[in-house]
Amino acid sequence: MDLSMFLSVIIGAIFINNFILSKFLGLCSFIGISKETKPALYMGVSVTFVTTCASIITWAIYNFILVPCHIEYLRTISFILVIASFVQLVEMVIKKFSQALYRTLGIYLPLITVNCAVLGVAVLNSEMFFKPGLNTLTSFTLSALQGFCVGLGYILVMLFMSGIRERLELCDVPKSFKDAPISFIIASLMSMAFMGFSGFRF
Repeated sequence: MDLSMFLSVIIGAIFINNFILSKFLGLCSFIGISKETKPALYMGVSVTFVTTCASIITWAIYNFILVPCHIEYLRTISFILVIASFVQLVEMVIKKFSQALYRTLGIYLPLITVNCAVLGVAVLNSEMFFKPGLNTLTSFTLSALQGFCVGLGYILVMLFMSGIRERLELCDVPKSFKDAPISFIIASLMSMAFMGFSGFRF
């Protein structure tokens, strides 16, 4: 395995192809829960955990169930079922062991189930790394790494957004721009700023 391949996956997932600012996936939770830094961080950690585990589970299902049975065309349906089941399990665990965190995340925790970023990383992994010519260990490692790095990119953007929105609470924002409008303006400016990372080459 080449170091440049690892670097391209890490930097690509976090900066160049950030799922929120470049691919515009996961915007619901991004806008909804980024008003304060603490819940934004919790949400980011939860999404990172889910994307990493979902990448590993979907890799196993694709390689050990779908490919041997020649039913690769059921990829999307199987990924959705696996991700939905796994997120429900995460929700039950958080509810049992941390009621405070469960109340903080509120409705946005179940929304991880339908968070297109989680399905997006699973589908992207299958297109990039689930290839016959690619070594099994390399395929697994790169899939898990990309799932983790997508989560890190999600955390980074959530923290940026929550920090800006907390500062905006101290500013005199016109009423017509409060909440969602100013959030989308900030997101668009951040997206343009992140476009500068597209110049990275390996």
